[in-house]
Amino acid sequence: MTTQLDFMRVPFAADLASYGDSPAILTDTLAMTYRELAERVDAFALRLGTTRRLVALAAANDLDSLVVYLAALAGGHPLILLPEDKPAALESLVAAYDPDVVVQPGNGQLLLDERRTGTRHELHPDLALLLSTSGSTGSPKLVRLSHANLQSNAESISEYLNIGPDDRAATTLPMSYCYGLSVINSHLLRGAGLVLTDLSVVDPCFWDLFRGRGATSFAAVPYTFELLERVGFADMDLPGLRCVTQAGGRLGQDSVRNYAELGRRNGWEFFVMYGQTEATARMAYLPPELAADVPGAVGVPVPGGSFRIDPVPGLEHGELIYSGANVMLGYAECPEDLAAGRTVTELRTGDLARLHPAGVYEVVGRRSRFVKIVGLRVDLGQVERLLADLGVRAASAGTDDGVVVAFEGDHDAHLLGKVLAQGMGLPRAALEVHAVDHLPRLATGKLDYQGVLALRGPKPGQAPAPAAETGGPDNSPPDSVRRILQDALECAEIGDDDTFVSLGGDSLSYVAASVRLEQALGHLPRDWHVTPVRDLEPRPRTAPVRKRRRFFAPVETSIVLRAVGIVLIVSTHVGLFSWQGAAHVLMAVAGYNFARFQLSGKRIPRLRRQMSSVARIVVPSMAFIAVAFLITDNYAPANIVLLNAILGPEGVSTQWHFWFIEILVYLLVGSVALLAVPWRTAPSGASPCSFRWR
Repeated sequence: MTTQLDFMRVPFAADLASYGDSPAILTDTLAMTYRELAERVDAFALRLGTTRRLVALAAANDLDSLVVYLAALAGGHPLILLPEDKPAALESLVAAYDPDVVVQPGNGQLLLDERRTGTRHELHPDLALLLSTSGSTGSPKLVRLSHANLQSNAESISEYLNIGPDDRAATTLPMSYCYGLSVINSHLLRGAGLVLTDLSVVDPCFWDLFRGRGATSFAAVPYTFELLERVGFADMDLPGLRCVTQAGGRLGQDSVRNYAELGRRNGWEFFVMYGQTEATARMAYLPPELAADVPGAVGVPVPGGSFRIDPVPGLEHGELIYSGANVMLGYAECPEDLAAGRTVTELRTGDLARLHPAGVYEVVGRRSRFVKIVGLRVDLGQVERLLADLGVRAASAGTDDGVVVAFEGDHDAHLLGKVLAQGMGLPRAALEVHAVDHLPRLATGKLDYQGVLALRGPKPGQAPAPAAETGGPDNSPPDSVRRILQDALECAEIGDDDTFVSLGGDSLSYVAASVRLEQALGHLPRDWHVTPVRDLEPRPRTAPVRKRRRFFAPVETSIVLRAVGIVLIVSTHVGLFSWQGAAHVLMAVAGYNFARFQLSGKRIPRLRRQMSSVARIVVPSMAFIAVAFLITDNYAPANIVLLNAILGPEGVSTQWHFWFIEILVYLLVGSVALLAVPWRTAPSGASPCSFRWR
């Protein structure tokens, strides 16, 4: 069992007094020098004692919390750092790790609970700090950081931000959050000042304090910029501002350009940064002069760090791997792990990335932000990006059972659901779209994906919620034929005589509806898509029906045709055999489904359904090709309007990538136009040569 403090400490925490009378801490009522801060830290270190102990601190952005944090680092005591406003998280981690000392706020002061004078733990000599990666949930999984991790990352950050003694950073983020903590560490390392506050950037008092104390920088997460827009930050007079830093998630490219340009006009620099708790805080930064040219990049490695990209089977982009002195020792999940030394030497970030020709790295997705639904690999980040391109602020979460999307604003949830289903190639029933006043967020400002997932409604087999919560527009139960057709076809009113086809159903919604109907009914009539709703609704059974066991289940023609087409296309592309025209089998599928769903009913309603079906192909295709046109050199404007077959070059090139969609659209539009003509038919009793217009 470790006892005496005769080993490593964090240098910047132990050497505070070397900056003498330079201002260290500034609040609305206090100005404290480094000498005075060092005296307070030394005094609290004496209270912690000379026996090395495990300390837990529920920290706020105040002087007392900062003193306890620095005293633990200077005294060599491993510290579990938590937010002070989450008592449940503190209780959970105290139960899991049984710290020797617990420090938490109470009655306007910090309460020191010395649970034992010694320690019952085996504490590795390098262990300095334990941080959670799961927000404030109290998960027992913690990141183990060493004294060298904290010192090296503070040195890297202060180097590329060029922090000096005249700088003063406002504490806009919680110190229990690794990003907020890195601001504190890097400024104390260089003898710079901290404008210590827990005020929000939407509070006018924050900006009064910022100006009054001569602050030169502040840190922000993407959500912070939403708040800055509300308070008119762009028009503020902040003469002392030298730099703004951003991390904690991806900021939109337009926002990066706008803030980089705003900074250029007003004389301050805008730094986009990238990091993880497992790397103590920062791994990369984007030099301000590159923000306008590569706004989607995370930048270059911090001083002393390096990147490489490892291939990921089945994915276009590889995983970003980071190496550097700031890489954690490893994870802790129980007290026994506190005795462990280094278990990792590099950090597998879990992010998919590529190297831009400008020499900076771009993160293009999250390896763990994928789910697999009906055999399709779905990138949840792509769901958010697709909606962002439409001007919708949203967050998506999901499991292999389905995707849940929350969005802000007064957009049409049904329409967004249809756009996402088409854009992602998912069954509509696999998507839940919810309008919310504000996206759920953690205390750090990051999106709370568990909160998004909690919006999910009951699934088949679960007990349904009250009808007012789960029913359709007519409060029909979730497993009724009406409700299933409402969800699949986005119809509010469904009558007894309506059918799947008469309601505008097509092959894109057929599969999703048929799967749910078969689950609800136990069987599915062969012609269910043209059967009135009244005849589809299940009837009470007087006796159980004994099902005959089948060795081979019937398969629909369209599914067989799709399967054949896919096998032929894939086999041709991989060189298994060569057969020209394999893709044309899918044309047969399109024709089969057009005849199946689009030829019944009166002419005008039928025409509306047909045009709607064509639009479901044209609109997302044009949107996708437009994005591809903007970010690559492979396509031309004729591709966007699906006219390359008519206006494009004769030779085969990359511009012919979308030939199938173009030809399909031409055939469908031609068929719709032909069927729109009110053909003449022979009246009753007339000769075969006599006819009239309908």
